Amino acid sequence: MEWLSDPSIWMGLTTLVILEVILGIDNLVFIAILADKLPPEQRDKARLIGLSLALIMRLGLLATLSWIMRLTEPLFTLLGQAFSGRDLILLAGGVFLLFKATMELHERLEGHKDDHHGPKVHASFALIVTQIVILDAVFSLDSVITAVGMVDHLGVMMAAVVIAMAVMMLASKPLTDFVNRHATVVILCLGFLLMIGFSLVAEGFGFHIPKGYLYAAIAFSILIEGFNQWSLFNRERNQRRLPFRQRTADAVMRLLGARPTSAAAVSLGADDSLDAGTAQERLGAAEHDMIRSVLTLADRSVASVMTVRPDIQWIDGQRGLEHARERLIESPHTRVLVCDGDLDELQGVVQSRDLLAALLSGKPLVLADHVREAMILPESTTALQALERIREHPIPLAVIVDEYGSVEGLVTANDLLAAIAGDLADTRDADYGAERQDDGSWIVDASASMEDLQRATGIALARDPAYVTVSGLFLHRLERLPRVGDQVLAGDWLLEVLSLERRRVGKARILQAEPDAAG
Repeated sequence: MEWLSDPSIWMGLTTLVILEVILGIDNLVFIAILADKLPPEQRDKARLIGLSLALIMRLGLLATLSWIMRLTEPLFTLLGQAFSGRDLILLAGGVFLLFKATMELHERLEGHKDDHHGPKVHASFALIVTQIVILDAVFSLDSVITAVGMVDHLGVMMAAVVIAMAVMMLASKPLTDFVNRHATVVILCLGFLLMIGFSLVAEGFGFHIPKGYLYAAIAFSILIEGFNQWSLFNRERNQRRLPFRQRTADAVMRLLGARPTSAAAVSLGADDSLDAGTAQERLGAAEHDMIRSVLTLADRSVASVMTVRPDIQWIDGQRGLEHARERLIESPHTRVLVCDGDLDELQGVVQSRDLLAALLSGKPLVLADHVREAMILPESTTALQALERIREHPIPLAVIVDEYGSVEGLVTANDLLAAIAGDLADTRDADYGAERQDDGSWIVDASASMEDLQRATGIALARDPAYVTVSGLFLHRLERLPRVGDQVLAGDWLLEVLSLERRRVGKARILQAEPDAAG
């Protein structure tokens, strides 16, 4: 046992373990792809059986070193090329690997992997294990020959194989989960198997390809795919910042197809795989907007759809019938709030149809006789909750108040309908316009909510419960009343105040921020 104290033995063992693990990566990749065809409860079993059989075969081959060495002796010559037992095994394994990797690649590129109806059909456990054993034999032979060339002690060879196989067993499940979770990684791994299969066939015909070249190419490809996965992770992280329902809406929109930007965009291109008849079945821009609005309605604050306090038209009960008559004539609305000297002193709501019916019947106009109780909702209510409450109330209108009972706004059934389908021409309170400039920037009405802004421009600014509109974003970021020329940064976008309307922003410019400013 003196060899145990020899540093060169330990150095050889360490080097051989590393090489065995590297040589076993292609085996792991193949097992990961095959195991995915089995039912989930059988995959771990198949991986362990495959790797255990590989360990047994490698130990068995090491125990018959004299037979292994004879495998390198020529058996016959064909067309001037001598073939040994090792060459024949490498040829058979390489052809099998090329065939299997090509079939797997074709299956995934053609999209037939899950193209079936009913329950998913899994492969036979015995068939998968058999394929694993066949490739294990080829990879085990290559591994053993490498071990024989590295060290002279049989015990060191066996120890290296056992340690390397233990490492591979521990890594097999996370590697399999990662490979099967990322479609691009599966394609990359199949490319590796094609390259390895080609190298085995080349070696079988006597053309030696240095393994360093193969593993350098594999390492470079893994590096590039690592950058790809990093980019994907960052995109998903940024996506997770959006509300859950917004992400759900985006996912549904992707399933339904990209939102058409014009009537011409609805027509199919020449390279579209759909037949011409499906062009009429694709959703238009308005349908996409409606579906998105419905899916995100529960995430929208009622403040984003209500008429804000400064824009509320109301009747002062203290100012008499003449004032009430003027207000009713001027207002385009069929329902108007009635207050006692101040908007916060709410008495109720009157309906113009009730007043008209009283006048037509010859009764004197007494405003107090027609005041009906208004529904009160807190400002924390969502648009969906407001819709549910308004549906249950005889008057489809609700007054929004803050925690101190002060009136913040007014929401009607029409406002909620507009949140889904867009403003009606005869009930539009404001034109939240957005105009794209030649330099790529946007000039927008700062009274627009975040939802209206995204609908009009496609720009999704960061949401925060502290504000609802673009004007509110300025006030929140500046922590003071905005002034013309003020700028704030919101994610990748730079916002600039162009004009003011009383104490709030009127028009604003939105443009892409410079990379250093966005960082």
